[in-house]
Amino acid sequence: MCDTRITPAKGGERYVPYSERSGNESVVYFTRELSPEGLKKIYGKVNGCISGKVGIKLHTGEPHGPNIIPREWVKELMQSESELKNAAIVETNTYYEGDRYTTEQHRETLKINGWTFCPVDIMDEDGTTTLPIAGGKWMKEMSVGSHMTDYDSLLVLTHFKGHTMGGFGGSDKNIGIGCADGRIGKKWIHTVEGSDNMWSVAEEELMERITESTKATIDFFGRNIAYINVMRNMSVSCDCEGIAAAPVVTPNVGIIASTDILAADQACVDLLYAMKSEENHALTERIETRHGHRQLSCMKEMGMGNDRYILIDLDNDETRIFPADAVRNLKPFSL
Repeated sequence: MCDTRITPAKGGERYVPYSERSGNESVVYFTRELSPEGLKKIYGKVNGCISGKVGIKLHTGEPHGPNIIPREWVKELMQSESELKNAAIVETNTYYEGDRYTTEQHRETLKINGWTFCPVDIMDEDGTTTLPIAGGKWMKEMSVGSHMTDYDSLLVLTHFKGHTMGGFGGSDKNIGIGCADGRIGKKWIHTVEGSDNMWSVAEEELMERITESTKATIDFFGRNIAYINVMRNMSVSCDCEGIAAAPVVTPNVGIIASTDILAADQACVDLLYAMKSEENHALTERIETRHGHRQLSCMKEMGMGNDRYILIDLDNDETRIFPADAVRNLKPFSL
């Protein structure tokens, strides 16, 4: 069929240095302590509006996935925080056929990966609902799992890493693709209407569609949402590739948290770009060749946060630091 869509503006292949950004600054917290203790410490800085019925949006991984956030860390976090004791991990089924395509397959994979210590809500198990997208370019609403609207708060707990099509997977990807239901919402993101190729949306347009989907979710939760990105085992592959993921060649960094989704993802990208070229080449190349930076600029254009921030070092008396300073002092926690 003839594709008459407007070609999106380019720019997602280029990293924008901090000096070229403008606007307000948000607060981002940082710890090098990659452990349950580090996760609990940083969660305590962003949990002020997490209350009521809480969902934890987590990528629980394909069977035996080697790089996902360790379940023991998540278990300790949930057991230690009063507002998380009755929380549920929330997920949706996949768009592609595989071990998380149906709810039954998904639940078997959850057992294999050890996510059995708390409720796991497959949000599209009983159907879908739609949420509006304010200011959407490609979509005016997003189809999500019908259970999403049962929750009062959302903790977005993300394994930051690369992504085959998105360039990188941070909080934006975790929500944008991860909250869209497996049959309708994910199709709206990935497939040009009428196309036989389910992956026919790519580069700038894909980043914009992911981000528009994310906006529907964060607008629904309002202030009752927080973001934690774990920069550990950062393959260029997404956790959806499971044991087939490319080897990890990027050093571990630490954990980032904020109540600003753009600032959280931008800080992770800045920490990555502050590394030596031999350390970050694989992941920065993946981001640039997929136009992944468009996720960040699109979030800013849609009023979803700030790409300027104050980075607070929780390991050193909560002092303000720059990403390059954090990277130079990765030890002893990134082992």
